[in-house]
Amino acid sequence: MPDDGRPVIAGVELGGTKCVCLLATGPDDVRDQVQIATTTPEETLGEIRKVLARWYQGPGFSALGVGSFGPLELDRRRPDFGSIVTTPKPGWNNTDLTCLAEGFDGPVGINTDVNGAALAEGRWGAAQGLRSFAYVTVGTGIGVGSIVNGQSVHGLGHGEAGHVRVGRIVSDNWPGSCPYHGDCVEGLAAGPALEARTGRRGETLAADDPAWEMVVQALGGLLHTLVLTTAPERILIGGGIFAGQEHLFPRLRQALLRSLAGYATAQRIAGMIDDFVTPPGLGTMAGPLGAVAIGAKTP
Repeated sequence: MPDDGRPVIAGVELGGTKCVCLLATGPDDVRDQVQIATTTPEETLGEIRKVLARWYQGPGFSALGVGSFGPLELDRRRPDFGSIVTTPKPGWNNTDLTCLAEGFDGPVGINTDVNGAALAEGRWGAAQGLRSFAYVTVGTGIGVGSIVNGQSVHGLGHGEAGHVRVGRIVSDNWPGSCPYHGDCVEGLAAGPALEARTGRRGETLAADDPAWEMVVQALGGLLHTLVLTTAPERILIGGGIFAGQEHLFPRLRQALLRSLAGYATAQRIAGMIDDFVTPPGLGTMAGPLGAVAIGAKTP
């Protein structure tokens, strides 16, 4: 335990391309950080278990939090609780993540990586003091963590708003890259979609590249959907696609206002638009700290 009494948490953020293991009490007290490439389930989870075993033997930790790409089964009443189910990532369907807790007898929390990032932003970042907000990550995939009245949204499964279908630019007939839905938001605006459409990675595209118009259109539709369904007080947007692409935020704010067209809370949002659609306060650490937040929230 640290001097101020905060528990040390082991967090595992399992992403589509890399995994980050974090031993910490919070953003101001990170004890260790290890990055592992996401390859096959056997190899990746095996490497993570080695890190956790080393930490548990010394210096130790009091809880384990796992934030993973999904979709996940999060109903503890089901026999496949803690498993990745029908994911677009090849080879990872039906992968059991509860194996990461083997040898550890403390509390274990499992949630989606984006729900974890949202919880971290509410605890330490740009959503402190808010009861309802959303965290959107745009990278290898598009995920949305929705917090409503202080809790991540679960029911029959969990939210997968990155796979909603939205209105498209009339002249755009590209089929999209999602293996399940084609032109859902992820199939139009995630990193693989940009690369499939343009032949180049998103970070190499100039700010005036016409492909960004399609991204802004799709993400604007996603934000419209969030505003009118979960009623967030703020929407935070992070992920690799937004790194170094500052031009996207003002364009996306205007796209949301155009899409809402003055309806419902649109005028209130317009008056605070720069604070309503904003980067995460924790930056690139939102995801890894999200796993820590999941562990800290676990009873």
